[in-house]
Amino acid sequence: TAATQPSTNWHLSENAREHHTSKFSSEELIVRRGQAFTITFNGAERPEQNLIFIAETGPKPSKAAKTLATFDISSTVSKEGWSAVLQSTSSNSVSISISSPHNAVIGRYKLSVQSGSSSPASLGTFVLLFNPWSSGDDVFMPNKAECEEYVLEEFGIIFAGNKNHISSFGWNFGQFQRGILDICLSVMDRSLYYRQDPVTDVSHRHDPRYLGRVLSAMVNANDDQGVVLGNWSGKYEDGKNPSSWTGSGEILQSWKKSGFKPVKYGQCWVFAAVLTTVLRCLGIPTRTITNFSSAHDADGNLRVDEFYDAEGNHLERGADSVWNFHVWNESWFARNDLGPSYSGWQVLDATPQEQSGGIYQCGPASRYAIKEGEVDLDYDCPFVFAEVNADCMYWNYDSATGKKTLIFSKSTEIGDSISTKAVGRDDRVDVTNDYKYEEGSAKERDTFKKARKKLGLEDKFDPTAPTQEEIEQKPDISGKFKVAGSLEIGKDLNLFLVLENLQSDAKTVKVNMTAWSTVYTRRPVNEIWKDSISVTLAPKEEKQFPIKIKYPEYQQQLTTDKTIQVTALCHVKDGIQVLVQRNITLDNPAIDIQVHGEAKVNKEVVVEVAFTNPIDTEVKDCVLQVEGSDLLQGILELRIPPLKASEKSSTKFKLIPSEAGPKHLLVNFSCDKFADIKTFKMVNVIN
Repeated sequence: TAATQPSTNWHLSENAREHHTSKFSSEELIVRRGQAFTITFNGAERPEQNLIFIAETGPKPSKAAKTLATFDISSTVSKEGWSAVLQSTSSNSVSISISSPHNAVIGRYKLSVQSGSSSPASLGTFVLLFNPWSSGDDVFMPNKAECEEYVLEEFGIIFAGNKNHISSFGWNFGQFQRGILDICLSVMDRSLYYRQDPVTDVSHRHDPRYLGRVLSAMVNANDDQGVVLGNWSGKYEDGKNPSSWTGSGEILQSWKKSGFKPVKYGQCWVFAAVLTTVLRCLGIPTRTITNFSSAHDADGNLRVDEFYDAEGNHLERGADSVWNFHVWNESWFARNDLGPSYSGWQVLDATPQEQSGGIYQCGPASRYAIKEGEVDLDYDCPFVFAEVNADCMYWNYDSATGKKTLIFSKSTEIGDSISTKAVGRDDRVDVTNDYKYEEGSAKERDTFKKARKKLGLEDKFDPTAPTQEEIEQKPDISGKFKVAGSLEIGKDLNLFLVLENLQSDAKTVKVNMTAWSTVYTRRPVNEIWKDSISVTLAPKEEKQFPIKIKYPEYQQQLTTDKTIQVTALCHVKDGIQVLVQRNITLDNPAIDIQVHGEAKVNKEVVVEVAFTNPIDTEVKDCVLQVEGSDLLQGILELRIPPLKASEKSSTKFKLIPSEAGPKHLLVNFSCDKFADIKTFKMVNVIN
């Protein structure tokens, strides 16, 4: 006899509470693996007898691939596979507690029940996620406060700027927004791995190592029509400027809405933030990490080469570069392939920089392996090791002759102030010591040598490397740029070039200076200013030369990264050249958020955003963008009338918070003269 279609009570709120999935807004059951959940259904006669359950996922479920499980009612939870334990029965319904194994494949499952000889009847579908609260899971995180932050927190802070001047902005990860979980499941199903062999791909989805790697490839558009298309040109007219996003939800929703066409445009923090959203959504503890003075070592020699012409212009030669900052991810899971000391935080990087295994993906690289110089371990350790440890070589390049001359080399430049958001607080935590031993210490140099040796760089002759003689040459003068006054957009930029004669005889120096606007990867975009001076320095003398770059001179040239690279190439008569450079990140003017009165669940609260135009010309095309999980649905966009010089605008709008607790409101203000002024405010919502 065909079974009648049973009706199922999934006990959504009780199961969600037990499984830390209450924040998902879904009518479908969402649970975590390795933990029991309860369902009740009717339509089974004599239920305690020979009920068989079938849980299946993926396109061709099979027991061999662990994508199909059949299990009957037992008295205890199975240590190995799936199990069902009878909770209670009544005349026409039965309550069952179902448990999945700690290493179950994650994803959407179909659950059916079969009674006696009748054909299976569908009970419906549920979604199974990783379980960092469960000690048997590869992603188990013993510290509960860390689970809250790295899986359940929807607000993040991303650090940017440069090592002399660290700035930060808020981000709405939004992993529990309606529809995001389904999009994350689609991301997995659109990867190259799935397209080539769906059955094998799904069978690997029990493994956070595998999924971390696959998703690092899928978040960038290269190779696979993934989520975000990168653009570092400084020109973004046919898409959205990477610095204009304030959260991942809008990006993931746009990707889905467009029929899965890559979203334009992203840069490193956008890739890292979207990957954080996807991994937190699936239950893998994840955070964003910012590395300042980050090396992109394209040729794998643990060295980055930068080239300058005689005028002091930074040349785009060679594939190596040093970025003011770079943002990647760390995810927390066990490395059963490497051994217990390599478990814990793993580096994943979704920014498409270099191919790995033929596609743009990076990691997981064990952070412990990076610190210890174990660059021969999976995956992509040499690239990540170079990002925080590469040596820097600065060359003068003569395009007429093709000759390059080493100006100087530095081994302590790369990998500075590695930063992440604190657990449970809106503060910066420095994790540099987790990536490397102290700069300049013997242990740090030994680790660097060990890495070079493992990569076979110690023994082979490198014709592009400088000679020992070149490395050891001593300059006659030293120089630095000092900043005087504020570094604010709308104000003139005042600097001093400080030159010091290190010798006891006078020196004549010709100094060629340039200032270029750049993107944060230090890629030059527009020339702002140049000048040259000739100076004579008396023995041991120090001199200061003032430099003023007026706001109208740089305003048109600036990129939305607000970065300027100032360079002075000093040609010392009868001596070696000296390169002085500084990367400057300008600050936007401030915006202010005020919340009027108390914020209560389901009650209107008024928020006021104020901005004062700091420059002496009118600003127009003013737009305010507001978002914040549990404070408002989607993104609120408000147009603001033009502001005259020094005029203050104040904009009021209403919110209706939907959940209690500390929530974050993110605001992004743009106009024709200032792009993407961001701020955030913590709003404590009460019941």
